[in-house]
Amino acid sequence: MTNPLGFTDAERTDIRRFCGYPAYGAGPWGFQGWRFFQSYGLLEYRMSNLSSAEEAVCRTYLGTLRGLEFAVPQAAQNLDTDQAAVWSRNPDEVRDRFALLDEWRRRLCSFLGVPQGPAFAGPGITLVV
Repeated sequence: MTNPLGFTDAERTDIRRFCGYPAYGAGPWGFQGWRFFQSYGLLEYRMSNLSSAEEAVCRTYLGTLRGLEFAVPQAAQNLDTDQAAVWSRNPDEVRDRFALLDEWRRRLCSFLGVPQGPAFAGPGITLVV
């Protein structure tokens, strides 16, 4: 049974961006968007048709992802200090935090049964066949 309240606009926006999909937009116009791609439509369908229990799981993922996302810029506060007394920063902390965030993003995509969106790949070369 689906939840009559569903996700808020903010939750839907977070689900899209954490899954690697671009902004939805506010109107039916536009040259690009989920309306033109099967995977975008699948994500929108899933968000609109989850059971209450499944929405609760998604909200748990969103809480975790927001915390992980917030931790990345916080790690930048230590980039200027290599060692202070006995404390020594992890030089790979930002990379490690991004990797953990991306792993949880993959888990959300997997739970929703949607492919990772085009913004998920990040920098570098991506081949689509």
